[in-house]
Amino acid sequence: MNEKEALMRILVIEDNMGDFLLISEYLEEEFNYLEIEHTSTCKEALTRDTSKYDVILLDLSLPDRSGEELVTEILKFAGNIPVIVLTGYSDRNFAIKSIGMGTADYLLKDELKSDILQKSITYSIERKKVFNQLEDSEKRYRELFHLSPLPMYVFDKETFKFLDVNRAAISHYGYSKEEFLEMTVFDIRPESEKDRVMETIAQNEELEGRKNPGVFKHLKKNGEQIDVEISYNDLDFEGNPALLVLANDVTLKFQYISAIEKQNEKLKEIAWIQSHVVRAPLARLMGLVNLINMTDDDDPDIDKKEMMQHILNSTDELDRIIRDITNKTEQINIDSLK
Repeated sequence: MNEKEALMRILVIEDNMGDFLLISEYLEEEFNYLEIEHTSTCKEALTRDTSKYDVILLDLSLPDRSGEELVTEILKFAGNIPVIVLTGYSDRNFAIKSIGMGTADYLLKDELKSDILQKSITYSIERKKVFNQLEDSEKRYRELFHLSPLPMYVFDKETFKFLDVNRAAISHYGYSKEEFLEMTVFDIRPESEKDRVMETIAQNEELEGRKNPGVFKHLKKNGEQIDVEISYNDLDFEGNPALLVLANDVTLKFQYISAIEKQNEKLKEIAWIQSHVVRAPLARLMGLVNLINMTDDDDPDIDKKEMMQHILNSTDELDRIIRDITNKTEQINIDSLK
């Protein structure tokens, strides 16, 4: 459906009835389905429901308001509805200024034609839609950025200065937002990491999408050094080429990995003790028991007391080994090995 087939709802704020009738004729020439509402004062316009309109046409000189004050009030009232200024030659300079204030377009009444009016309305509505979509997208980005539980920050690719940081970064690193915005990304890194950071950015310059360069050393405000897994995307931040960085602190993860490796070493040591050290006294015990079973109780060549002493010695040795294994097992505690 093109704009001529769609219902166009327009509020015209114009105190000159002749100008209003001419504008209405132009609109009826260009739009097949049309609803026009008319007010002649700013006060009356402010009582209308803006949700009913697709566009507002505004004369710059009304009986109760004019110029900058009028434009400011109507823009505030209009919200997301595009406002097109209609003016004479005498107000041309201010009409141009009104564009900077937020109006969608300005048209000179003396040059007004139906096709010019139609194009201005159509383009203004489409531009406003695109602007609103961009605004919504930026709002979603802001929400995702600031509500992320992981530290995130934006920095300028040329100056390396922080441009924005989320709440998680402020909490995790210990700097206020104001402090961050006075710093560069090198201020949260050891001096030894500076060259690596610059090399990483240069190497990934041609890659599209998300980059995952690995783990880097970072410094908190209190001087604590942490291991951080970095991923980032290119970002246009208010016209500046920038990088959006996600910084995942993996210090604790690395500590647990190290603890598990130490635990595995102790387990290997225990396994070696069980398979080698325990075997010797156990073999002696088994040999002595077999010897006792094979000999006659009345055999004068067998010193039973001596054999029992050997058995006791072997059991004592085995007991010590088992205690040693137990002690080593009790030492396997991940939290104490970090």
